[in-house]
Amino acid sequence: MQNQENNLNEDIAQDKMLKGSAWMTAGSVFSRILGALYIIPWNMILGGLYLQANALYVQGYNVYSLILIISIAGIPSAIAKQVAHYNALNEYGVSVRLYKRGVLLSVIMGILCALFLYFFSPLIDNGNPDLIPVMRSLSWAVLIIPTMSLTRGYFQGFQDMAPSALSQFVEQLFRVIYMLIAVFFIIKVLRGSWVTAVSQSTFAAFIGALAGLLILAWYYFRRRKYYRSLIRNSNNQLHVNANKLYLEIIQQAVPFVILGAGIAIFQLIDQYTFFNIMHVSTSASNKVLDQLYAIFAGNANKLIMITISLASSVAITVVPLLSESYTRGNKKEISHQVSAGFVLFSFIMIPAALGMTAIAGPLNRLFYTNVNGALSANVLAFSSIVSISFGLFTVLSAMMQGISQNKVAVKYFVYGAIAKIITQFPMVYFFKEFGPLLSSAIGFMVVNMLIIGSLDRQFKFRNDKMLSQINWIILFSLVTYFVAITAVYAGNLLVSLGMNQYGRIGSGIVVAFASLLGGLVYVYLTLKSRIADTVLGHKAETLRRKLHIG
Repeated sequence: MQNQENNLNEDIAQDKMLKGSAWMTAGSVFSRILGALYIIPWNMILGGLYLQANALYVQGYNVYSLILIISIAGIPSAIAKQVAHYNALNEYGVSVRLYKRGVLLSVIMGILCALFLYFFSPLIDNGNPDLIPVMRSLSWAVLIIPTMSLTRGYFQGFQDMAPSALSQFVEQLFRVIYMLIAVFFIIKVLRGSWVTAVSQSTFAAFIGALAGLLILAWYYFRRRKYYRSLIRNSNNQLHVNANKLYLEIIQQAVPFVILGAGIAIFQLIDQYTFFNIMHVSTSASNKVLDQLYAIFAGNANKLIMITISLASSVAITVVPLLSESYTRGNKKEISHQVSAGFVLFSFIMIPAALGMTAIAGPLNRLFYTNVNGALSANVLAFSSIVSISFGLFTVLSAMMQGISQNKVAVKYFVYGAIAKIITQFPMVYFFKEFGPLLSSAIGFMVVNMLIIGSLDRQFKFRNDKMLSQINWIILFSLVTYFVAITAVYAGNLLVSLGMNQYGRIGSGIVVAFASLLGGLVYVYLTLKSRIADTVLGHKAETLRRKLHIG
């Protein structure tokens, strides 16, 4: 009887994880794709100024990302975790009070961090005065994004991922629309400065955030009656005072800041060291260094963040589920969820990263034309491989937070950051623009191995079944890679018969052909072998029937 109950709980948890991951994956991926597609018209409008403008854009966004993470202070993920904790105790009234206290805290943090970014931007411009207007334009977004992110965390605490997913997409949609209209008007109509165009491109973050917040507000008011019914039927035995609620939020939030800023911190290390190291190791001009920086930190990073967002969607889903299991003290359930999280991560991330590696050449030409073609494509291919370690860190740190082991996770991240800093100079000195990616990979590998070891010691999640599933996924991903890269060569040959295979249209056709063929092969192999069943559950059988796979 106990085993049946455990199996039922595992199935319910698996369904929640899959449903949540589906919503978060859809919202995150579509918003990331939209956030990458804008590059094509943005590039066309700016023309020869593109790489210089992109380098400025990326440097501004890197600083903004860190300030934004500090302003958010990990509160959304902390709220999601604590809301799930109190919901598991049937204390929905405490969850609602927690959210309301969190809103006040997020508003205060948003104001303070926005003021800091606006007034202190001349002190953190890295010697580039063009960065000042860019960072000041981003300070407006810092005002409201903490509240928007907090509200997303509240919905996620109820395992309700749809509001977050839709608001992400709407946020990105309005951001891109404003950005392209503003840049076109400044460059083509007014013949204005490219620095002004970049400043308006970054101000678009505020426009998008405002739209995303309105979507969340609509969802919240639409579901008020449901939340009120949960409160009425709560146990209402816990009475947590306001100060304790604030303390809980802060205790949970601080580690989330450091871990949530992990990738941003590594990127800032690159931003503030790359140029100096390159000046020592080469005689390249500042303009050339701007272009190299834009290639690895801007161009490649925008595309690999699409695949990393897949991992993020898994990470966000697993936190409240693990928190519920941890609250109940069910180690077996935690072990199952950690294993399921690893398999789900591998199922999505590995083929996506290897697939992007295979199509790096035409994909780079599609988005960035053939300027610095071979170098840009090689950097993108290498970045795609490295992105697996980035994505794994996102999932692992979320798992540690879900089981309230934030301090341990932060300690391991510090070790990884030290490894990044130690290896940064030799890697950049010898491998130039590939160096920052290598040192980041080393840093995240250190963190990942330490966390995996810690989780396995506690919950024994590594088992033969899980390892076998991941091995098959890696094998199928490698097959997909070889199919995709063969399709790229064949596609280039076929396209060259009728048009320029190195142009945007020709490259787009090759990307679509190789992606479709590789994707179909991966889907077929995982469905045929039944590996997909462990991730998709009963939906895999439905797909097999529809696709006539025996």
